[in-house]
Order: sequence, then C-alpha cells, then structure tokens
Amino acid sequence: MKTDSKFKIIAISRQFGSGGRTIGKLLSEQLDIPCYDREIISQVAKESGFAESYVEEKGEYGSSDKAAGMFINRSYYTSASNEDTIWNFQTKFITEHAEKEPCVIIGRCADYILRNRPDVLRVFIHADMEERIKRITEVYKITGDDPEKLLHQKDKRRAAYYQFYTDIKWGDTKNFHITLDSSAFGIEKCVQILKTLYLGEK
Repeated sequence: MKTDSKFKIIAISRQFGSGGRTIGKLLSEQLDIPCYDREIISQVAKESGFAESYVEEKGEYGSSDKAAGMFINRSYYTSASNEDTIWNFQTKFITEHAEKEPCVIIGRCADYILRNRPDVLRVFIHADMEERIKRITEVYKITGDDPEKLLHQKDKRRAAYYQFYTDIKWGDTKNFHITLDSSAFGIEKCVQILKTLYLGEK
C-alpha cells in the first residue's frame, strides 16, 4: 500500500486521554503496518527484568517528586537509575524496529529518539479538557473525584520525563511535522489526515 512518500515511520506523541493511542492503532490497521505500543513495554520488561507495570510507569512518566523539580537538570545525577536502564532498552527497541520495517510507534519519546531520521512523520495529538475527561471516564473507565486534576498530573509527569531525557519541552509544536486536535477533528478524521500524509497523497 505504501507509495513513494518519504515517510516510513509514524511517531505519535499525545496528551493523556486525547485518543492518540486509538489513532495510532487505527492508522496501523489501515496502512497494514505494525503498531508498537505495549509491545515496547513487554520487550523492555523481558530484557530488563522489571515488571511490565513498572516499565509502563517509569518508561514514560516522571514520579511526582521528579515532576516537581528533580528532572530540571540531569547533570546533577551521575549514576544510572532504573529509569535510565528502561530508557536505554526503549531506545534500542525503537531504533531497531524503525530500521527494520515501516511502523507506527506510540509515545516513549520516539519522536525524539528518531529525530535524525528524515523518514519519520512526527505527530502530536491533543484535545480539549472536556473531551479528554469524557474519554478517560467512558473509554478507559477511569473513575475519581477530580478527573481534570488527574489529567493535569499525567501531563505534568509526562512532560517532566520527556524534558529530562530530551532537554526539549514536551508538546512543543516546532518539534513535530503536525499537531492535531482530536476533539475538533474526531478520531477518524485524524487517522485519515495522517494516512494521507504518510502515503504522500494529494
């Protein structure tokens, strides 16, 4: 199905609850290429010896104390941490699979890890707060007294992790080829837009 488009890989970063994972999954199905999401977690857990739940948390989110300031400057930390170990395994997985085959990669700083490859379509998915709250409560079945606070915390921790390992502000539009508001366009339209870009269609 692939055309002569310059893109081979799609790296999707996303706000929590924006539907970025769903967009990536649907996109991979329509393009008939692999989508790497939880597969990264499983492989990193297998190679590192950490539990999958630990890798899932520590491979994309800074802990609450780090989000509050520990991630400001990596130069203060001289010894390798568990997070560093997970980062190294994730980087290995992402670079090897990007080299091997066309694919969609969700999160895990793939946009940064693959930043020097001209064949990577770098995408950021965001949405307004109302739609994100609706998604996490209705689709993810996440309950709580203050879902908006939860979303802010998730974003803050994801931003802290990203900035710690990349020295780049998370979600900065200049680091992406395209940013899409899934609450404005809808999931299916976002998929179609990215599919068109990937295939190089007019």
